[in-house]
Amino acid sequence: MRRPGQTPGSGCMTERATGPRLPGQRLQGSFVALITPFNADGSVDFGAFRALIDFQRTHGTAAILFMGSTGESSMLTAQERQSIVAETAAMKPPGMPFFYGCTGNNTEATIANLKFARDHGADGAILAAPSYICAPEEDLVAFFLEAAETVQLPLGIYNNPPRVKSDLHWTQLLRIFEHPNYVVHKESTARVGQIAQLLAADTRVSIMCCDSPNLGLVPATMSLGGQGTANMLGNIAPAEMAVISKPWHDYKEAVAFKEMYLRLLPLWHYVYSHINPVALKSLMKAVGLPAGDLRRPLRNLEGEALEMGVRMVRELGLKF
Repeated sequence: MRRPGQTPGSGCMTERATGPRLPGQRLQGSFVALITPFNADGSVDFGAFRALIDFQRTHGTAAILFMGSTGESSMLTAQERQSIVAETAAMKPPGMPFFYGCTGNNTEATIANLKFARDHGADGAILAAPSYICAPEEDLVAFFLEAAETVQLPLGIYNNPPRVKSDLHWTQLLRIFEHPNYVVHKESTARVGQIAQLLAADTRVSIMCCDSPNLGLVPATMSLGGQGTANMLGNIAPAEMAVISKPWHDYKEAVAFKEMYLRLLPLWHYVYSHINPVALKSLMKAVGLPAGDLRRPLRNLEGEALEMGVRMVRELGLKF
C-alpha cells in the first residue's frame, strides 16, 4: 500500500506532511450540490448563479458543489465547465468554500480539470469514478491517488455506484484518505456499515452522505458523528437542510434534527421521485427560483406531477 507522501510509481517519500487545507475549521454542515441554471436559449445563466449563491449564503449553507450530477455536469461542454469555474469563483462569499466536480472521462482529463479549477479560484474539487468504464477497485484507488498527488488542491470523493457503476469498499476509501489532500467524502451507497467504519476510523476527512431518503443514510450518518450532508434538497430548502446537517453535540440538536427530518420527508421523496435533478429543478422554476429548464433530453415536469410538489412547498411554508 502506498504511504502518504509517496509518489505513485516511485519508492521515495516526498517532504510533505500535509496537503492544501481549507481556510478555517474542518468542513461541516450543509454541503449543497447546486443546480446549473440555464437561460431560455439554453446557455448558462450566470446572473441566476449569483442569485442562487446569495440564496444559499443567507440561509446557512456551509459549502457549495458546482457541476455535480445535480448540476447536469455530464451534459455541459468543456468550455461551459471552464466558464462556470471562472465565473462563479469570482462570486464566492467569504467563508463559504466552493468545490467543483472535476471528474473527466479518464485520468488525464481529470487532472486537466483539476488544474484549471485550482488556477481559477476553486477551494476544492470533488471526484467520482469515471463513468461507464466500470474500472476495478485497485484501478480506482490509483486514479484517486494520482489525481491528489499531481494537483495540490483540497479534494473529496463521491462514492456513487448508482450513477457510475463502480463502488469503493470502506477499506479502499481509508487507503485513499491517507493522502493529505483528501478532506471530504460523500457516500451514496445504502451501506450504513460503510459509514460506520469510516467514522470509526476517525480520520481528518469530513464524512458526509447523500441525502436520498431511499438510501436512508442521513439519520445514520448524523447519529454516528458525521460532519454533515452533501445534499441536493438544499437547493430549495437551504435553511432546513442547515438544521439537518448540523453535527450533533447535544440532545437539543438531535431533537431538532428529528423534527426537521420528518417534516421534510414528503418533499424529500418528491425531489427524488425522478432522476436527479428533474423533479428538483422543475419545482424550483415553478416556485420562482431562477433555475431555467433542464437540458435536453431531460424535460421539465408538468401538470399534476409538478403541482404535487408545489403544494408540498406551500404546506411547508418555504420562503424564497
